[in-house]
This record gives sequence, C-alpha cells and structure tokens, in this order.
Amino acid sequence: MSQTCPISFARIDAHFVRIIAVEVISLALLLIFTQNIIFALILLFDFTMRTLNLKKLSPLAHVAQALIKQFEIKPLLCDEAPKRFALYVGVTIIALFTLLYLFKLNILASVLVAILLLCAFLEATFDYCVGCKVYHLLQYLQKKK
Repeated sequence: MSQTCPISFARIDAHFVRIIAVEVISLALLLIFTQNIIFALILLFDFTMRTLNLKKLSPLAHVAQALIKQFEIKPLLCDEAPKRFALYVGVTIIALFTLLYLFKLNILASVLVAILLLCAFLEATFDYCVGCKVYHLLQYLQKKK
C-alpha cells in the first residue's frame, strides 16, 4: 500500500502539524481536568478555521508558525490530503464532544476527548497520524474495487 496521496500533490510541513498536535494535547488535558467547555470551544473554533482553510484565524496555527520561525525549524514536507482527512475527523470528534459537554454527558464526552488525546499524542510524539492511516486504508480499499 503506497503512502503517497493519489488525489492531491499539495504538501504541508510535518513540523507544523506536530506542533499543533502538542497544542491540542494541552487544550484537551485542560478540558479533561477542568471540565470547562471553553477549551472545547477553542478546539472547535481552531479546527473549524483550519478545515475551512482560514489558517489566519487559527490560534493554534499562529503559535505553531511563531515557534517554527523562532526556532528556525526547516520544513519537512508530507502529503497534505491525509492530514486534511485527519483534520476533518478531528473536527467531527470535537464537535461531538462539545455537544456532549453542552448536554452534560461529561463521561461520554471525556471518552471522545481521550481518543483525540491519543491521536494527538501519537502525532506529536511518533509522527504517527491515525487519520492518515485510515485515509490510506480507504484509498487502498477503493483501488481494490
């Protein structure tokens, strides 16, 4: 199974994605420990802005870009399409747990936050993107038809 995207040739900086994953971990941990919905809303806003290609409005993207610039981190390019798929999955999970928190279903919401935390941890620590693996699996299955 090829790990390149057959749909798009757009590329994204893997360091940028990993820094954002660390930020997501921080916000998700704050959400779990405080149960304050503001952290869910921040995540939802940020993921929505990036999903809509409005990175200029994304606070997490601003911090990641500033850190990359400050530490003069050289870009490490990877396929953008699998990362975008993972972003769409992420915004869906965040929307779901935000709704669950609003309806006071905190335990179920926290389970979804834990899933997001695990995925962000794997991305930040090991450069392992769960959403990307699902994306590539779907592409492989589609080719088999």
